[in-house]
Amino acid sequence: MESTQKRKFNIREIREDFPALRQTVYGKNLIYFDNGATSQKPQFVIDAINRYYSKENANIHRGVHHLSQKATNEYEASRKTIAAYLNAKKDHEIIFTKGTTDSINLVANSFGALLKAGDEIIISAMEHHSNIVPWQMLCERVGCVLRVIPINKKGELIFEEYEKLLNEKTKLVSVTHISNTLGTINPVKKIIASAHNVGAKVLIDGAQSIQHKKIDVQALDCDFYVFSGHKVFGPTGIGILYGKEELLNKMPPYQGGGDMIAKVTFEKTTYNELPFKFEAGTPHIAGAICLGRAIEYLNQFNIEDIEQHELALADYAQDLLLTFEGLHIIGESKNKTSVVSFVVDGVHPFDLGTLLDKQGIAVRTGHHCTQPLMDFYKIPGTVRASFAFYNTKEEIDIFIKAFEKALGMLK
Repeated sequence: MESTQKRKFNIREIREDFPALRQTVYGKNLIYFDNGATSQKPQFVIDAINRYYSKENANIHRGVHHLSQKATNEYEASRKTIAAYLNAKKDHEIIFTKGTTDSINLVANSFGALLKAGDEIIISAMEHHSNIVPWQMLCERVGCVLRVIPINKKGELIFEEYEKLLNEKTKLVSVTHISNTLGTINPVKKIIASAHNVGAKVLIDGAQSIQHKKIDVQALDCDFYVFSGHKVFGPTGIGILYGKEELLNKMPPYQGGGDMIAKVTFEKTTYNELPFKFEAGTPHIAGAICLGRAIEYLNQFNIEDIEQHELALADYAQDLLLTFEGLHIIGESKNKTSVVSFVVDGVHPFDLGTLLDKQGIAVRTGHHCTQPLMDFYKIPGTVRASFAFYNTKEEIDIFIKAFEKALGMLK
């Protein structure tokens, strides 16, 4: 599938690549608007998973036999594919993890081992729990201080307040590139530059951006960038930590075991080189290989075409939703991705989501693992429709009719 010739953006052909979209739910054609939680998988990736377990299954890095060497080659080729997609300087700056949460925890434990009491960590008010709790745990363990960048009612970071938080004690800034609840696209390049001015390192949570935008870690100059495979049309249980080589070399390993060692005696263990220092034990080999396949699939298209299509969907859906009395959009930043979160006066999000499901429409309801954000808006949760490049305006039209019917039953 590797080619310099980009594939024409044809929505009908794209939808044919995703078998899960061709099913019915409660007798209705499935409309899948829960892409912020996880994406569907193209047949290209599904076939790769089947092929690995049917013909290539073996443990890696340890065997001289044919299957082991083949699996190792595929695993490391995937690392190269992902490094190239992110424009990492070195392949070994790509660490395979279980997902975004695991990647953040790795940094919190390994980079966190370099911190001391009184050091400060900055996050934002719109973070997912996975980019809050690991830092709270680190602060409790080491005595670091957690600072929070406030947001305005539109769901935008107040940049001036962020700059006030930065000082010589700031050691790490960890922020989401795109809010999973609000759809806000944060000015991460500007955030990174300001942090570097005081000598702080920066982690970017890319779980909601890797599938929507072109990511160039060298251009961003981020110190860490993390994402999950399942949100970018790949398998669950696999993720990526990108880290700058110099920084990763300074960090102690997060876990001990096989493959992360150079030599073991009962007196002392010396650790392996990058990236293996951070990949203890047998990894999710199929997941890593097939995440590379998912990136290959995505790389067929111009990412700008994907972004434009998804933004058009979000604008279309939001305009139609705003015609309903008592409906409020949560997250009104000028710079947004294809997420529409909303609440309706007097209607619980769970009830709406349940009635939409009965009409074959999958949306997410609840706090979306951003409870502090819900507290800020003084709401219990939202209904969230999150779009991928395989969604259509026709699906949105059906969604709006279903939404109107559900409202009629609840009011």
